[in-house]
Amino acid sequence: MSTLVGVVGVQHNPLLWRALADPTDPQLISLRASFDACAERVAKLRPDVVVVVTTDHLRQWFYDNMPTFLVGKAPWLPGTFPDEARDFGIPRVEFAGDPALAGWLHRSGLAQGFDLSASDDLRVDHSVVIPMLFLRPELDVPVVPVFTNTMAPPFAPAGRFYDLGRALRVAIESFPDDRRVLVIGSGHTATEVGGPRQFRGSPSPEFDERTFELFRVGDHRSLLDLCTDENLVRAGNLTHQFLNFVVTFGAVDGRPADHAEVHPSPFSSSPFLEWYEDPAARSVA
Repeated sequence: MSTLVGVVGVQHNPLLWRALADPTDPQLISLRASFDACAERVAKLRPDVVVVVTTDHLRQWFYDNMPTFLVGKAPWLPGTFPDEARDFGIPRVEFAGDPALAGWLHRSGLAQGFDLSASDDLRVDHSVVIPMLFLRPELDVPVVPVFTNTMAPPFAPAGRFYDLGRALRVAIESFPDDRRVLVIGSGHTATEVGGPRQFRGSPSPEFDERTFELFRVGDHRSLLDLCTDENLVRAGNLTHQFLNFVVTFGAVDGRPADHAEVHPSPFSSSPFLEWYEDPAARSVA
């Protein structure tokens, strides 16, 4: 059987790739150090495969064809769209997939009554590439993307995202082959893009502080109550991508985070969420 060795949540802002290459701003220096420290802890988990809970930014799915939740089963995953390479300097990469595990996640989710779609023909954008470049820069482990719709309303309620995390855990731990599986949630805290609060730090520090306190104490019910459409939009016009962190909370059954911090930055707050399944590994966080 496979083992869920850890669950991590980080942001995927495409501006980070250049900003953190050789930072001089004190906030960015601290942020890069936190990414590097998290990458060291991830390396100690020795994952065989990474399941990335992520969002497509209206590149391969759009308002007229948008799955709510989808598992990527492709054997190879091209990464980085041409405009991301041009505008943000993100390198073009390709990840190996894990069709056997991905197919199992799809079948197990359906067996649990969870409405997962699947695709054998897809590519990944910065929401997968950025976390992998920072947390597993060797790019030496297969990736299984699990896409959630946090871009094209109407959105599933927060409780459904939490249930997705629980379903993924059941599927991973029942997979008959021996895999050490790491789950990465790729999202944002309060975020504004194109609005008047863009690039002024967090558009809602109160939202960031409150949600991360709930992660620290393991209060998933209060978190779900907080994550209404109205509250997420009020926190920032792109804050719905926070729901990918709700998936990570479900994957650990709402257990208090072993590590939960929010870094200030010139863009928006940068989150770090970490849970480790091996009690001995929790001390490293």
